[in-house]
Amino acid sequence: MTQPGTAPTRPRRAAGCLQSLLVLAVILGLGYGASKIFGDESSKSSSSSSSSASDGKGGSWEIGDCGGPDPENKPDGYRAYDCDESGATFKALELKPASFMPDSIQCPAGTDLIIQVSRVFGSGDGKKGGGIPTHTVCGRNLSDDHPGDAGAGGGQLVEGDCISATAKEITCASAGAEDFKVLGLVKDKKECPAATTEPMQLMMAIGRPYDVICGGKV
Repeated sequence: MTQPGTAPTRPRRAAGCLQSLLVLAVILGLGYGASKIFGDESSKSSSSSSSSASDGKGGSWEIGDCGGPDPENKPDGYRAYDCDESGATFKALELKPASFMPDSIQCPAGTDLIIQVSRVFGSGDGKKGGGIPTHTVCGRNLSDDHPGDAGAGGGQLVEGDCISATAKEITCASAGAEDFKVLGLVKDKKECPAATTEPMQLMMAIGRPYDVICGGKV
């Protein structure tokens, strides 16, 4: 399903032919899925997009830095903002290493969006994506809308989330008798807690840290 710190320096464009451009792409939006016949629907429930912007940060982010949509790079571009600027919509909750395998990136509960930061060297504007991934930003919305919170129905799947009988993430508030609560995300069914009533085996995904969703009574 589904921290403050210091604000970043105000965005400014670097000079020179080999200017550094940041490619900020939302690489994950939804949790993983499975079916009772042990199929894997994660490819249907995760989203991927790519875009870029120059924000003057040189590829360096810190926890507490803020960002938001880049109006010059729609629809999926993001850039750094001072946290008090009107364009800021999220704050960096945690930083993770870069990865070419989105399934391997696991952000903490409360993460509303996950953004991959890449650096592009050269005179290109980077607006078609690409570049060398440098790190991943686990972002939390500055607004009161937090789909990444446990049970809220969005973000990555975490303990405390709720899922349907086909392992589709739902809000716990809408869960019924046929739905389940995520009691654990483990590699093997034997690792599920005792209260598990529906261990759901996922198809293999390179880099994902778990292969079984331990479902229990809501």
